[in-house]
Amino acid sequence: MRTRTKVLIGVVIVILLIAAAIFYVTRGDRADLSVDEVAGTDPTLQEPDPETIPTVKIAEPVGWGTNEVPVAAEGLTVGRFAEGLDHPRVIYTLPNGDVLVTLTRAPASEGGGFSITNFIAGLLFEQAGAAGVSPDELVLLRDADGDGRAEQRATLTDELASPSGIAWGDGTLYVANHDAVLAFPYELGATSLGSPRKVMDLAPGGNHWMRNLILHPDGDRLYVAVGSASNVGEKGMEAEEGRALIWEYNLETNRQRVFGAGLRNANGLDFSPWSGELWTTVNERDMLGSDLVPDYLTNVPVGAQYGWPWVYWRDNIDERVDAPMPAYLTEYARRPEYAMGPHVAALGFVFSEEGARMGPQFGSGAFVARHGSWNRKPASGYDVVYVAFDARGNPQGKPVPVLTGFLTGEGTTRGRPTWVDWAEDGALLVSDDTAGIIWRVIAPNAQPAAAIERRQARSLPPQRELTGDLRATFGDDDYAREEPAQ
Repeated sequence: MRTRTKVLIGVVIVILLIAAAIFYVTRGDRADLSVDEVAGTDPTLQEPDPETIPTVKIAEPVGWGTNEVPVAAEGLTVGRFAEGLDHPRVIYTLPNGDVLVTLTRAPASEGGGFSITNFIAGLLFEQAGAAGVSPDELVLLRDADGDGRAEQRATLTDELASPSGIAWGDGTLYVANHDAVLAFPYELGATSLGSPRKVMDLAPGGNHWMRNLILHPDGDRLYVAVGSASNVGEKGMEAEEGRALIWEYNLETNRQRVFGAGLRNANGLDFSPWSGELWTTVNERDMLGSDLVPDYLTNVPVGAQYGWPWVYWRDNIDERVDAPMPAYLTEYARRPEYAMGPHVAALGFVFSEEGARMGPQFGSGAFVARHGSWNRKPASGYDVVYVAFDARGNPQGKPVPVLTGFLTGEGTTRGRPTWVDWAEDGALLVSDDTAGIIWRVIAPNAQPAAAIERRQARSLPPQRELTGDLRATFGDDDYAREEPAQ
């Protein structure tokens, strides 16, 4: 056989192998359940089906037409608060009504050389609209004339490193880079920032690079969410030091402690208006099929452990994890309060608050931005939903659509909702990172909502022995949600 013929045969074989690999990857695992069946307080959890190669189904962003807007729920209207932004993610409204937004992407990869995994990940990021150099900007948007559009824009600083979380209190603006929390002196209304000081170092980059933060209502503590560096600890648990957790940083003593752990990728943070306890959204693990594992919304009592990477949904063991499981983990790991659906990528969220103008049907719950799946067939998320809460501060029912129409039905998406916050006038602001837009959603005829009534737990005597009393185990705030109404 001639050399030329052998080469041609070899080329054909390589092409066939590549085609077979592409077919296998694009085929993936198709969901058996609807998103709603894997959402709510009692989601359906199928038996896991571990994948060697993940299911890949990315809705490529194509942008919005000039006059196009998302579909708002009945009674709501939606418009553009700001546009032309370079990958806006976290938004934060200051007490004077100015809106801050971080323009950001993942930090540049450092070292490690070429690998097939990194190459494929880069292609996926590019297709999902997340590739490129991070703008690293903190931008101020101002609607001075109150018409629902920000006509003023100022860059407060562009000397950041993949910034995410924002918080302000008592003349200090806190910004979370991927590797540190910074504090800037800042007076409301200013359009520039001075030099920052470092508050605390954070584990840098990793698979999950966003670092959200929130300031406690008392103003003396910061809570900082840091995601994992892997799917299920496959890089070794040493690589997860300082990750998959929420830090509490005491601004008076300059000391930090792990507040909640076993949280693969915590994102949104807010305090419950019913109990005052911290809640978060969490992105769960991948490669167990299109129906597993649901992302979730849950409370985080101090010392809470949610089981990652060894278990999910309290007591489901992930057999893929090589690291030894801590003793009694399935006994003390907490069950999440509310499933958001499989692979929906639940990111920013806010609770209903006094002054919100979303109408009575959306007056007592949480609004969650579901960024959208890259590894589920069919796609999940790509919307903003509302989760109703009862009078004791417990989530109930299924997610209710608030903002939809991002998916085109043709395998593409016009944008990806990322973060939410309240505007000064009671409208809900929604960042759309791939489209570069911040949407404004409001019930135009709604009156400002009243404040949600705070639940108060009864005082308890000191705990001197183990009695099995739930209040001793979970604390007053958590137990108050379980008490019958008085």
